[in-house]
Amino acid sequence: MPKNLDLTDNLEKYIIDHSENLNDIQKEIINYNSSLGDQKKLQISISQAQFLQTLIKTSNIKRVLEIGSFTGFSALSMALVLPKDGSLISLDKNSEFSNKAKSFYKKANENKITQIIKPAIESLDELKNSKKKFDLIFIDADKENYINYYEKCMDLVNKNGLIIIDNVLWHGEVADKSKNDKFTNIIRDFNKHIQKDNRVSKNIIPIGDGLTICIKK
Repeated sequence: MPKNLDLTDNLEKYIIDHSENLNDIQKEIINYNSSLGDQKKLQISISQAQFLQTLIKTSNIKRVLEIGSFTGFSALSMALVLPKDGSLISLDKNSEFSNKAKSFYKKANENKITQIIKPAIESLDELKNSKKKFDLIFIDADKENYINYYEKCMDLVNKNGLIIIDNVLWHGEVADKSKNDKFTNIIRDFNKHIQKDNRVSKNIIPIGDGLTICIKK
């Protein structure tokens, strides 16, 4: 078997430097998030953003739903590669972060993004009632509701559509039996839930803090 790489910060930087370039507004969001102290961890990694962009460009994705937007890096990254008739709905209950994200979307002249600022569980029910369907759903919000979000998204994603979930490796702690804190166990339970779900094909990709890719059958 080939040797597994240790994805150090230095190697991650090399990968980013030799992949698709970020635009100026993406860089501005990253710089802004770096000023937020510990909250900057709420941003997805650059390599994850590039991966999502590749999926969108190669999978004929037009309708995207995002659960958890923070300051807009992931939403903007996805919207930038959507076709002209594409759209992205972003759900987040934090008005301060959402307003900041909106300012970045405006700077980028990106008008494919619609924000809904309220608890995501409420928004998901409203989207279901309005018969909305999506080609890709990206979940990166409060971990306590991961299973609830996932189950509601099953009614919102098209057949052969993607549900992608962030933080499923939880800093590697899910595989460390000595770690039994609340959030590690929440992610473990979520991963078991997905593993047993025969409605989807699924794989965990070790990018950033881990992405689970589910394809609805």
